[in-house]
Amino acid sequence: MIKVVLLGAGNVAVHLAKAIGKAKNLDFVQRYSRNTKSDNYFDTLISKTNNLNQLKEADIYIIAINDDSIADFSKKLTFNNGLVVHTSGSMPLNTLQCKANKGVFYPLQTFSKDQTIDYYAIPIAIETEYKKDAVLLNNFAKSISNNIYEINSSQREKLHIAAVFANNFSNHMYKIAKDICETNNFSFDILKPLILETANKVQTLNPAKAQTGPAKRNDQEVIQNHISQLAGEQKEIYQLISDSIIKTIKN
Repeated sequence: MIKVVLLGAGNVAVHLAKAIGKAKNLDFVQRYSRNTKSDNYFDTLISKTNNLNQLKEADIYIIAINDDSIADFSKKLTFNNGLVVHTSGSMPLNTLQCKANKGVFYPLQTFSKDQTIDYYAIPIAIETEYKKDAVLLNNFAKSISNNIYEINSSQREKLHIAAVFANNFSNHMYKIAKDICETNNFSFDILKPLILETANKVQTLNPAKAQTGPAKRNDQEVIQNHISQLAGEQKEIYQLISDSIIKTIKN
């Protein structure tokens, strides 16, 4: 059994805790959180502490907190044994400032506390300082996911940038689309089949081949008509993305 301690109580930690708790060959010995506001999302049978000096002995300590806090937080872990990993996509392995061996366990997914997720389908990017730790982290990752990738810090940083485009930016486009719908008194629901089909297409098609719309056709009359009905950032975003699509098609 691989003994695991989880440090954090945010979206990533909530879903990771559920996955660890279900795994047969993992021993979820403890979790750490400074407050109680997310406690109802965690199994009450899991031992909890808010004191880093009271952490139990484990094989793997997982830091699942805000990226900017990882370095300072890890300095507070004064023990030498075990493997300490963070879950960030953008922070390099050497962000960890603890004395113990270091690694990265990056689950590539968008997490919301109340959303159900199949953890076995989530790609996991792992990295360690030492090869012997890679075996341990790989075995841990395989206990909760079927998609494991050994990726170094430089690759993972680029992967995170790609993920921001694919997820965070596309979700912001959905938000803008919803604003336009509500401003004009019709439901955002009318766009949901289109959104779903767009996501489904790229499972089998190259996104470049799946591209459709006015910019793909370089239909300037439609593009300028749309832009004339927008204002502020929406106008700028529409123009910028349309120009990018047109340039891509030409190349």
